[in-house]
Amino acid sequence: MLAIFQAAGWPAWLLLIASIVALALIIERLLYLRRPRILPRKLFDEVVQVYRSGKITPDTIAKLEANSPLGVVLAAALRNVDAPREVMKESIEEAGGGVAHALERFLTTLGTIATLAPLMGLFGTVIGMIEIFASPGATASNAALSHGISVALYNTAFGLAIAMPALIFYRHFRALVDSFVIDMEQQAVKFVDLVHSGRQ
Repeated sequence: MLAIFQAAGWPAWLLLIASIVALALIIERLLYLRRPRILPRKLFDEVVQVYRSGKITPDTIAKLEANSPLGVVLAAALRNVDAPREVMKESIEEAGGGVAHALERFLTTLGTIATLAPLMGLFGTVIGMIEIFASPGATASNAALSHGISVALYNTAFGLAIAMPALIFYRHFRALVDSFVIDMEQQAVKFVDLVHSGRQ
């Protein structure tokens, strides 16, 4: 494998670095973006119990914020439980925006790698082709030329091999984040409705 990278030239090492970064980001996002971690199943019911018991303390809100991204959104709702409906919804939207930003962390980098890797591979191939045709000792034999072209094309192959899984995971993570944000919004709205229907 090392021999292939050496034969493909210095642009292949840039692709190797891009592949390592992409793999690290994919593993990190797979570990972080797990449904039980983002949207704990019983958290909503626990928050409703805390609200109904009337034991809303700064310590309870701090623990809720540290619990999960959903906890951050519901903590914003609890903090403004005595405020008018509009104020409560606005605080939830602000908290939700911050949570959505945290959930999307590194996705731009992963998407950039998915887009850039084929171009980096093509760049490496072009560099390789230039070196083949510009070398002073280049022979006109078909065997030497076809070998040089095959080596240059390694870069394109590496670029595509990196881009395809990176793009698949980027799209998967984007869809996952969108579904998490929608679920959080639905639970927050449900809590707001519960609080304000109880006042009427």
